[in-house]
Amino acid sequence: MGSLAALSLAGCSGPVNSQQGYMPEQPVAFSHAVHAGQYGLDCQYCHVGAEKSRHAGVPSTTVCMNCHTQVKTDSPEIKKVAAAVAENTPLAWVRIHRLPDHAYFNHASHVGAGLECQSCHGPVQEMVRVEQKEPMTMGWCLDCHRETAAKQVSAPSPSAPRSGELLAVSSGVPAPEPLKAPRVLQPPTDCSSCHR
Repeated sequence: MGSLAALSLAGCSGPVNSQQGYMPEQPVAFSHAVHAGQYGLDCQYCHVGAEKSRHAGVPSTTVCMNCHTQVKTDSPEIKKVAAAVAENTPLAWVRIHRLPDHAYFNHASHVGAGLECQSCHGPVQEMVRVEQKEPMTMGWCLDCHRETAAKQVSAPSPSAPRSGELLAVSSGVPAPEPLKAPRVLQPPTDCSSCHR
């Protein structure tokens, strides 16, 4: 059994499952430096699942066309996006950040805890072509969880209205009391949190 494991790992040139430095060419030359950096678009405008879902999601071509029906319409790259919309076919974006199948990760819990996208994805707002900056290994994740717990970091107030707030705003009834005490983050370090 041990020799089989050694044999299977012999072909690995670095840490298992690390794609640090991976920067594939994409079907459309999309610059995060322009969109997130120069124009300051919020990550969640395109990656709509990040706040409420396990997966951040890849934007549909129709999201791109919200602006690009009017902006830079003669660009060859935008023409590729427009053609995909016209043909009703998704662009075949190449996934960059990938965890092993046996590791569970939830974007919503990290975004909800106030973690900035750059903490895991690096300075995306400066990248012309996105690259995996961090190793995203188990040890790297555990180090972050342990450091966060040791620093006694408080979670930000929830951004979504709490039960009763929308009704209160529309009916003139006083809004519910704000949360009394900030929640101190205690990220898990036990095996079953990420290996389900």
